[in-house]
Amino acid sequence: MRKTAITIIFSLAAVALQAQTAYDALMFSENNYEGTARSVAMGNAFTALGGDLGAVTINPAGSAVAGYSQITITPSLTFTANTAQGVSPYTDGSLPYFQRAMKSRMTTFDLPNVGVTYNWDTGRKSGFKNITFGFVVNQTNSWNEDIYANGTNSTTSFMGALATDATNNGYLAADLAAEDAYDFLPWKAVTGYKSGMISTFGGYDDQYVGASELIFENTATGETEIVVGGPLEQTYGRRVDGGKYEYAFNVGANISDFVYIGANLGINSITYSYDEYFMEKAVDPADFEIGLDNGQSMFFEQMKYKYSYNANGTGVFGKFGVIVTPGFGLRIGAAVQTPTLTTMTETWAEDGETRFSNESYSAVSPYIEAQYSFRSPLRANFGIAYTLGSLGLISVDYEMCDYSKMRYDTNNTDWSYFEEVNDDIRKRFGTAHMLRAGVEVKPLPELAIRAGYNLSTGAEKLDIWNNKLEPLLNHSASFGLGFSSKGSFFADVAAKTRFIPDEYFMPYEDYIFDAEGNVAEFAPEILNKSSLWKVLLTIGWRF
Repeated sequence: MRKTAITIIFSLAAVALQAQTAYDALMFSENNYEGTARSVAMGNAFTALGGDLGAVTINPAGSAVAGYSQITITPSLTFTANTAQGVSPYTDGSLPYFQRAMKSRMTTFDLPNVGVTYNWDTGRKSGFKNITFGFVVNQTNSWNEDIYANGTNSTTSFMGALATDATNNGYLAADLAAEDAYDFLPWKAVTGYKSGMISTFGGYDDQYVGASELIFENTATGETEIVVGGPLEQTYGRRVDGGKYEYAFNVGANISDFVYIGANLGINSITYSYDEYFMEKAVDPADFEIGLDNGQSMFFEQMKYKYSYNANGTGVFGKFGVIVTPGFGLRIGAAVQTPTLTTMTETWAEDGETRFSNESYSAVSPYIEAQYSFRSPLRANFGIAYTLGSLGLISVDYEMCDYSKMRYDTNNTDWSYFEEVNDDIRKRFGTAHMLRAGVEVKPLPELAIRAGYNLSTGAEKLDIWNNKLEPLLNHSASFGLGFSSKGSFFADVAAKTRFIPDEYFMPYEDYIFDAEGNVAEFAPEILNKSSLWKVLLTIGWRF
């Protein structure tokens, strides 16, 4: 028997602990730059280039490179595909759960770039020759995911795991049933009990059994045993949607066609939604007979547990950049972004429903809203590029960000509220590095052919057990075409793909063990394989 070594233990509503985690801070702090079709096609390697409104997010000095005013708008479509299937816990490859490879697809429309800059020619031959003012909106991250998994399982159950957890923690039935239970007990246990997924048995007030389980006396040992009644059809689903945008108020200056400087007053806007559910349905309800105190019986039919989470945030930061053109086609750039102070508003809720042959029960948690602040760390970019006149160019960027500097802060007077999670951030995260490269070739004055590549390292250095992690590398590739008319109009198109690592996760944890403490029956583990493509079209005018 085995379990995949890199399994992510992900239990439904594990993220619903009514507290922010180190992973939340990382997710909302990371950047995965988008922008215009030109900047995306070239891997956003624009720290030393500029001239494109997608580059203003990366280096504010880029707005001063163009000796003209411009307007751009960039719509995009994101195509994601996921294939989820169970992972065998046995060396012979047999698969007792989630046997079907289920495919799901999601298409999302976005507007990753809208911008306008005004270039003012001062009329001077040297010094401040041009000053540029602009307002640019670029997308700096997006979340797009739709996962669906399905199969049958005769050995373990979501409700069985929930019952075991409630028993092991000694929750009293009277407390779980209380009107204010959500105020002092884990929501998952409360929702499970109030919706009929678990119940007490044998006269105990702290011993629980799942609605999918049967109780019998083992005549050989004289002990009470609890087992899953029969085959269950299990379904897991998860949908994630949202994005992070940067609204940049930009000013740039051209100094003697040699040095370009710029600054952004940036405002981050974050929207994020997460919905997850787990369902169990009796293949044959006759296998799940439940005896009632009045001598009657009822049969379990199906259940559904759902968790919903939404977050919205706004942050403020500054960004400063410079580009130097020493000649011979060489360009050197650098930019630094101050820490971003973001105020987040979160809402979350859980609900459950259990249906039996003659009855149904449901429970809905309170709809909770919370506010907090967190600080994203300083970010630095460095770039070098070489232009070949009108024939093309090549550019390389390096970016670094130390995520161990992320910090939470509460909006109330209890300053110790985030002390533990901030200590967790300091221990487990470190500096992430990103390398971006792009090339542009112009076989004709009106036509440009582009390609780009990104390589980045993960920020997480230790896992939740403080074991050292192997370096995680993230890759993406892009390509595109550009058309520039002899007048003011131009258009670009780009496609980008991100190579997403395989994800292993468990909807609920192992809960059946033998006398030696070894797993006797494995809970489901699911492997999800994802692919992502983004297609962008930029139309613009220079004047």
